Amino acid sequence: MATARTQARQRRGAVQAQPKLIRRQNDLDADTGLRTGSAAPSELSDRPLEASIGLEVRRLRKATDLTVTELGAAAGISAGMLSKIENGSISPSLGTLDALAKALNVPITRLFAEADERQDCSFVKAGAGVRIERRGTKAGHLYDLLGHSLRGAISVEPYLITLAEDAVPYTHFRHAGIEFIYMLSGKVCYRHGDRTYVMEPGDALFFDAAARHGPEELVEVPMQYLSIIIYPRET
Repeated sequence: MATARTQARQRRGAVQAQPKLIRRQNDLDADTGLRTGSAAPSELSDRPLEASIGLEVRRLRKATDLTVTELGAAAGISAGMLSKIENGSISPSLGTLDALAKALNVPITRLFAEADERQDCSFVKAGAGVRIERRGTKAGHLYDLLGHSLRGAISVEPYLITLAEDAVPYTHFRHAGIEFIYMLSGKVCYRHGDRTYVMEPGDALFFDAAARHGPEELVEVPMQYLSIIIYPRET
């Protein structure tokens, strides 16, 4: 009998503990900003409006190759005040922001771009990728662009690459940035620098794209693989 009462108390305790575990998990999700396993820094931090405006002013100033002194003079404010604006340490008036926008030759709303909560997104329906002409396309290499990064310091180009029955090897691709390849179908011996990798469906390759690379031996065609190229955007 004592054992039955003990078991009943344990069951009641487990039921009562469940809401606490749920609340604890919800608190953990809120603290981590619902992050994935990625080590990428969170973009969900609450940046003050002044800091967001200052960051955008600095970006635009550097993009136009102006010094703090030059932009300050063009906007009719001191270099010291402009530095404080860029650092987010003061809240500039609308008149000051209007003067800065005119000096930078942008609409005043552009200065609030960093604080805008809308996020860019590129959506491409199946089979609707843009066919791109690149080196190798005349040799049975077909490139379908599946999307593109709309802004920011980094450009991302995701391609669905198809090597047709009449494709020929090509191992002299070289470009800035890094590249990620994920094999979907077929089989290829892929070269990167002085090494080769036999790739089958499910295999992945991530490499510095400055070294020469490309499919060296087409073992099973036709084949398809996803290629994602990432490189700094020119300013």
